[in-house]
Amino acid sequence: MVDRLANSEANTRRINIVENCFGAAGQPLTIPGRVLIGEGVLTKLCRKKPKARQFFLFNDILVYGNIVIQKKKYNKQHIIPLENVTIDSIKDEGDLRNGWLIKTPTKSFAVYAATATEKSEWMNHINKCVTDLLSKSGKTPSNEHAAVWVPDSEATVCMRCQKAKFTPVNRRHHCRKCGFVVCGPCSEKRFLLPSQSSKPVRICDFCYDLLSAGDMATCQPARSDSYSQSLKSPLNDVSDDDDDDDSSD
Repeated sequence: MVDRLANSEANTRRINIVENCFGAAGQPLTIPGRVLIGEGVLTKLCRKKPKARQFFLFNDILVYGNIVIQKKKYNKQHIIPLENVTIDSIKDEGDLRNGWLIKTPTKSFAVYAATATEKSEWMNHINKCVTDLLSKSGKTPSNEHAAVWVPDSEATVCMRCQKAKFTPVNRRHHCRKCGFVVCGPCSEKRFLLPSQSSKPVRICDFCYDLLSAGDMATCQPARSDSYSQSLKSPLNDVSDDDDDDDSSD
């Protein structure tokens, strides 16, 4: 089915429409063999609060962006190669339902669909695209993935020292290795994580000690399958790191 659509005029028109919606700031999406599988609005769990994002699933990439005018204009385009993607279902909890994790070596985050059926369709299509890509390339699935950041609202105190309370002065930071929300004194060190950045990035003291000792296995990303607090509690915006997407999230 995908192979038949690859060079069809209808597929080319659909991809051109997506390109036009992102405008000149977006990357070109039309390449030989690329097929637009589906699209829709998903709720992305951003650092500060859940936000609606427009997602487009192609047979080789996942594209998403901010909604400016629905079906007409999007910005802040993000492109994720599907070869590096793994997904895990998230159990329903509170107001956050029908979710799953999208994990890659450079970025990982949670998204939520409007219904269980929609979630199932998204996950099935993503898995099918990833399986087909890996089958064609002969590559193995990626075992490395970036931590899913714990939302700011889930931590009123540092998740490492368990003492420092967050205030407008004592701001929140995120460890790029485990995803914990930590205070400044607990995350003063930097470490090079090549899959995430060409420069050393902020990590907590706990992960720094493990990484410096070569203990990569122990320093695992935080489990992030519980996000109900991000919808239930008001957020005091006292963070100084950019969101996992961009400064607007």
